[in-house]
Parts: sequence; C-alpha cells; structure tokens
Amino acid sequence: MTDDRSRKALVVRGGWEGHAPVEATDLFVPFLEKHGYEVSLADSPAPYADSAFMSGIDLIVQCYTMGTIEPEELRGLEAAIRAGTGMAGWHGGIADSYRNSSDYLHLIGGQFACHPGKDPAEREGTQADNFVPYTVNMLPAAGDHPITAGIADFDLVTEQYWVLTDDYIDVLATTTQKIRPWDPWHREVTSPAIWTRRWGNGRIFVTTPGHSLDVLRNDNVRTIIERGMLWAGR
Repeated sequence: MTDDRSRKALVVRGGWEGHAPVEATDLFVPFLEKHGYEVSLADSPAPYADSAFMSGIDLIVQCYTMGTIEPEELRGLEAAIRAGTGMAGWHGGIADSYRNSSDYLHLIGGQFACHPGKDPAEREGTQADNFVPYTVNMLPAAGDHPITAGIADFDLVTEQYWVLTDDYIDVLATTTQKIRPWDPWHREVTSPAIWTRRWGNGRIFVTTPGHSLDVLRNDNVRTIIERGMLWAGR
C-alpha cells in the first residue's frame, strides 16, 4: 500500500538577521514544492511545541541563528525527529541555534565555535573580516552517498566554521583550519563541513557553508543542500 498523503515541510526561519533567514530559505522553498512538499513557514520555533502539528511534518528546514528555544519547544522538536521527521539546515541556522540549550546541541551533534578571520591588519569591522579562502574536502564516504555523490573537493571564500562535535555523526566532508602567524593554535584543526546524524527514526543533515546568498547559490553548496533536504525528509 502506498501513502498518497502529500509530504509536508516546516521552514523555521529567524534569529540573527545577518544570515538573511527569509531570503536564504526562499531560495529553497520552490525546490521543496517542486518535489511534492506542502511548505509551512514559521518565524520562531514555537510550532515545535505543537505535537499534533509536528506529527504531520515530514521535513524541518531550519535557518534560525542564535535565538532561544523554550523547553517545551525543544522537547517537541526532539520527539518529532525521534518519530521520523527529518531535519536539515546550513551554517548558523542549524549549527549555531539556541545557545541556551545543551540538549539542542546533543540533538544536532555539532556546534559552531568560531570562524577565524583575516589577518588583524586587514580587518575593517565588517562581516568580510571573517571571509577567508578554504577548501571543503570530500571524504571517501561521500563518493556514493546520495547527498554528495559526484561532488569533488571545492573551494569557497566565506566564513570557515570551526565546529565542536562528537563521534556520533557521519561525516561526509571536512575543512581544515590552517596555522597562520597571528593564530594562537599550534596545529591544524579539522572540522566537519557536511554531516548526517540518525536520531530515533529521523534523519538530520547539516552543512556548514551558507553564510550568505552568494554562497548558497554556489552550485556545489546548493546541490548539497537540495539533496540533503530530500535525504532527510521522511
């Protein structure tokens, strides 16, 4: 027997405006609709607390940097994913959300720590101070994964996330912080750049590139996010 019910996606967007959460998610809503999703939009995590509503959601796309989440919202989010709702997101919209909740960090499996920037002598007090050239390195596991198959290492000039994480994530790509004369660390540091996580019956997808609209329009980044959303969805 097949399920003829249309799939439903919830897009939660808000928090720090520097990541243009409305404009960023608007890039991907048409893609979801093209692939059969009925899309609902929310400007806070409040819907997570509505168990009846969340039971019908097949995919959450979250772009909500920083901000806060209430205990009942977090419990609802975790319960939905455990029951099979997928979750997908990029950059600070998923990996730097809800700093008030260690349980959220536990759910996602990785937390933004910093994005080391340019030489201090070159900084001008703008977001561009943190835009550096770096490579996203695809791991062997990425070769036949539906999110990353056919995508080779690629270069970006944007924020390079240093991520704190655990070993219960499946890493598809990494990026390595180099040692520069002005940095206080003494060896290179490799962080996950693309990962997935299984939680109960649900799937979670995270990619750290995505600071700005131009990065989200990069062919590799856009393709990875589109495939990641489809992979995560119930």
